[in-house]
Amino acid sequence: MTTIDFVFGASSRYSYLAVSQLPKLAAEFGVRFRWRPVTTIALVRQARGGGSTPFDGAPPAKQYDFAWRRLDAEAWAALYGIPFREPHGRVKYDAAQLNLGCVAADVMGRIEAFVPALQHEIFVTDRAGEIGRADIVNVARGIGLDPAAFETLLDDAGTKAAAQAIQDEAVAKGAFGVPTFLVDGKVIWGNDRIPLLKHHLATRA
Repeated sequence: MTTIDFVFGASSRYSYLAVSQLPKLAAEFGVRFRWRPVTTIALVRQARGGGSTPFDGAPPAKQYDFAWRRLDAEAWAALYGIPFREPHGRVKYDAAQLNLGCVAADVMGRIEAFVPALQHEIFVTDRAGEIGRADIVNVARGIGLDPAAFETLLDDAGTKAAAQAIQDEAVAKGAFGVPTFLVDGKVIWGNDRIPLLKHHLATRA
């Protein structure tokens, strides 16, 4: 069975959209996904060799403007038939902390359940305010993980090291943004390029 590295950011609207399509892709093409959580801006910065990113300061182009990104994500969500509520200006979070939660859930063998549940809090619910540590632990509890063990992993230096190792590996394989699909030496970046992923899987030797 072909394994595809799925590089994503928990707080990325385009990663949320892509996550919704993974079960269909797995069923249609008989592939499995290796979930590779990263902190989006940190990955972009590392891939660019440090310095600024397009997310720093004023948007350098229209596609980085949050008003445009909301409209774009809403259109994709309508196409996919899934709910979407723009979190910018409504929900606050520490992206690095969310990512550690994903890594901890991966260590505990439940990342495929944890990520959709966490993203539901960010992109679906009508909640406003901060998604903090207690909320992340509650998401873990909600999918059946032991909250005490999960919190221990959140604080473990090994979890932070694992998060960095995942990011380093993704960059080394060519990832420069999220979501990215790494398969057969190819780098297929973006929710909107899922059709290219499907074409590759359908026509690969």
